[in-house]
Amino acid sequence: MPGPLLGIRVLDLSRILAGPWCTQALADLGAEVIKVERPRIGDDTRAWGPPFVARTDGTETTDSAYFMSANRGKKSITLDIAAPEGQQIARSLAAISDVVIENFKVGDMKRYGLDWASLSALNPGLVYCSITGFGQTGPYSERAGYDFMIQAMGGLMSVTGERDEMPGGGPQKCGVPIADMMTGMYSAFAIAAALYERRSSGLGQYVDMSLLDTQVSWLANQNLNYLVSGQLPRRWGNAHPNLTPYQAFPTRDGNLILAIGNDRQFRRFCDVAGLAALGDDARFVDNRARLAHRDELVALVASAMRARSTDEWIEALEAVGVPCGPINTLDRVFADPQVVHRGLRMDLPHAAAGKVPQVANPIRYSRTAIEYGDAPPVLGQHTDQVLGELLGLDSGRIAELRRTGIV
Repeated sequence: MPGPLLGIRVLDLSRILAGPWCTQALADLGAEVIKVERPRIGDDTRAWGPPFVARTDGTETTDSAYFMSANRGKKSITLDIAAPEGQQIARSLAAISDVVIENFKVGDMKRYGLDWASLSALNPGLVYCSITGFGQTGPYSERAGYDFMIQAMGGLMSVTGERDEMPGGGPQKCGVPIADMMTGMYSAFAIAAALYERRSSGLGQYVDMSLLDTQVSWLANQNLNYLVSGQLPRRWGNAHPNLTPYQAFPTRDGNLILAIGNDRQFRRFCDVAGLAALGDDARFVDNRARLAHRDELVALVASAMRARSTDEWIEALEAVGVPCGPINTLDRVFADPQVVHRGLRMDLPHAAAGKVPQVANPIRYSRTAIEYGDAPPVLGQHTDQVLGELLGLDSGRIAELRRTGIV
């Protein structure tokens, strides 16, 4: 079966991560994504290495692993949208597209004649998504926004990291650019919903996405803990603000995540750990009591956990339904039987490297299964195809555009 977005064409004017993460998701779901890149340079992340992808002869390409993480399934064309001829080509492509996505600074697209008002006049059914650090309105709207600073400004770093009084304490960013990625995911969801609404109205619409809005919105229980209680959340390291014991514990040979979510699981853990008396101890009888005596409980559990290996604990705790798991490095992640079974690591054909590794989209449909085409494109790989097949330009005209640096 074709993907659910088959027949949808996306003109992708974005770069770096938030926009490309969004459009990669749309491509996975069957959309045709035309990625517009600067001539000779391309998306900035092509140069964000090492590591760089290797050609079949072992030499390095100019495309980084970072770029490869967010651009599969797309067609790459080069186009100078700062030049009037480039702008006209972009407008022509927007006129035959369903979606335009961009992440330029506020006002830049209007200067190029590629803003929502200009393009929707050509194509009333267009869904136009802008991604910026702070949104199109408000006192910060003209500021540049970057993932690291948004993690800080949006509150994530205030609740991430070890407690101040502990060794290594202090705020920490997430190990991946999560503000960019979550904005990309919300953007894909917003675009798909706008396309669904268009089926009844016949009209497109403008989608204003902000990294800061997204970061604030998905703090979830931390937000509501504060809004309900008025108490500022603190950093708990690997511990949970609302549950205990729910954190990493050293074992005899490594570390184990213990994720006890209710009183039944706590009692089962105590039985397995030789701590049966704790299940009836008034200090630990329910979650409220355990939170009130967190430090005492954690010390007792930590002492018991050191008596067995990680694998011994996993076998014993899984047998009685107590959630737990190892802290895997990525080599162990991709060797894990469940990860292997689900096919999360795959290879796709690449124009320069023969094939490159990729990580599958986690969405699993029962009928319209995701089918992967090509790996992320080399710079300008599809310029002639797109300009020729979609816009009807002949080879001579394309050659002239290339000679003048427009493509």
